[in-house]
Amino acid sequence: MIDYSRFISENARVIAPSGIRKFFDLLEEMKDAISLGVGEPDYVTPWHVRDAGIYSLEKGHTKYTPNSGMKALRDEISKTMLRRFSLNYSPRDEILVTVGGSEAIDLAVRAVINPGDEVIIPQPSFVCYGPITTLAGGVSVPVRTREEDLFKLTPELLSQAVTPKTKALILPYPNNPTGGIMNRGELEAIRQIILDNDLFVISDEIYAELTYGQKHVSIANLEGMAERTLVVQGFSKSYAMTGWRLGYACGPAPIIHQMMKIHQYAIMCAPTTSQYAAIEALRSGDEDIEEMRRDYDRRRRFVIDSFNSLGLTTFEGQGAFYVFPCIRSTGLSSEEFCERLLIEEKVAVVPGNAFGECGEGYVRACYATSISQLKEAFARIGSFLERRKNG
Repeated sequence: MIDYSRFISENARVIAPSGIRKFFDLLEEMKDAISLGVGEPDYVTPWHVRDAGIYSLEKGHTKYTPNSGMKALRDEISKTMLRRFSLNYSPRDEILVTVGGSEAIDLAVRAVINPGDEVIIPQPSFVCYGPITTLAGGVSVPVRTREEDLFKLTPELLSQAVTPKTKALILPYPNNPTGGIMNRGELEAIRQIILDNDLFVISDEIYAELTYGQKHVSIANLEGMAERTLVVQGFSKSYAMTGWRLGYACGPAPIIHQMMKIHQYAIMCAPTTSQYAAIEALRSGDEDIEEMRRDYDRRRRFVIDSFNSLGLTTFEGQGAFYVFPCIRSTGLSSEEFCERLLIEEKVAVVPGNAFGECGEGYVRACYATSISQLKEAFARIGSFLERRKNG
């Protein structure tokens, strides 16, 4: 027998599998189950966007594109970032088209981090940041955000986490899994700490188009921050294009240049068909975004009210399409709650500790599904909680 352990890199070995996946594996085996777990729009990609992709195939556009992405797409990204977010990036050397936002995050970390460098990661947050940092040889420094602060990164928490080895901060707002956002004033409160400690910021803004009640502000909008911030965006959430696997990074040319070298060797280029579709999305997709955002906002209010009425207290997140109810009143751990709810009532939510240890006592529920499905899901959750109460 071959001892494969001697061939496996230590960095790969120490990474734990995603805490989300096992619930989806169980879900696949169940009939009539309702998933509030997958962070994916229930919308189909708008027809005019799909049609642009189809037309590109009919025209035979099946070749590689430039490594950084088609010029026409980078031009549209540049225009969109300026028009919708007041951020000015050169399409020539400050924009890189990637295979989803996740590749952009991976490239950014690998381009910036040397072995031993520390990366501050506010938690709860998207599951990939820590493992990507580990694979790059960096050291993850989780920062436990608190519900009483609406899961925002405060100046106090950031100051406590900085050491002489700190090189970068990953800023995950609007936040997955909490739905929390940071407004301009809250970003200003951490800006000076970033400047004083000469930190680089990787700002994951994949949900920037999905905010409710106030417009998204990027930390790159603040004075002195654009030149030390890489903004990650994409098409998966705002245009319902998850399967097209297309994202992009905008930032200082020297950082983008290093990211593109890694991208050249690892990926070559993002999918050509997806790039043609994305051009159409950016040119003509504003109304699609507004329609989806209005619908998500209705669902958001329904889900928050429903959890609170069941006694699972839920703060009002103003971004993304997630809520993060506290389930401590049930006496169950996050994983126990999710496993029992799935097995007994066929409703899938994700344990909060999948997004960091400070997520224990919470679960993530995604409201990117229809109101009728949400109503049925809450009827089942109510039955589950009633049995717990009477049992």
